[in-house]
Amino acid sequence: MALGDHFPVSESFGVFVGVAGFDWLADGHAEPLKAAIVALAAGGILVALRSLLRHRKRH
Repeated sequence: MALGDHFPVSESFGVFVGVAGFDWLADGHAEPLKAAIVALAAGGILVALRSLLRHRKRH
């Protein structure tokens, strides 16, 4: 089971675009490193929550 099969790519990309866009609108420049870190963290949280909910439904 590879992580790529379950990692929420579209949701993470949406978070990346949202954070970068908000930085660009608020400060006049985007910080792609910060946006990437937040997007990866959000993706990790989604993976953990989906795994927890899937495990919970089985029991």
